[in-house]
Amino acid sequence: MKRSRFSEEQIIGILKEHQAGLGAKELCRKHGVSDATFYKWRSKYGGMEVSDAKKLKSLEVENAKLKKLLAEQMMDVATLKEMLGKNF
Repeated sequence: MKRSRFSEEQIIGILKEHQAGLGAKELCRKHGVSDATFYKWRSKYGGMEVSDAKKLKSLEVENAKLKKLLAEQMMDVATLKEMLGKNF
């Protein structure tokens, strides 16, 4: 996945500028981002503070680790079932 060149703090700052009254087109031009990126940020980070964004990021990292652990466990179970199903 491509890493964003903007941090969560910068993204929230840009969204706060929009809430202050600047237009989306002007902000996109000023910061060098596309309209689609701006609206994606607004849907994900709209109404958040910086601390909320950091909590969200840590939860996303933890969720990814848990999904990986679950997938590994499911593979182990499938392997064990396959081994037990064979006739020796």
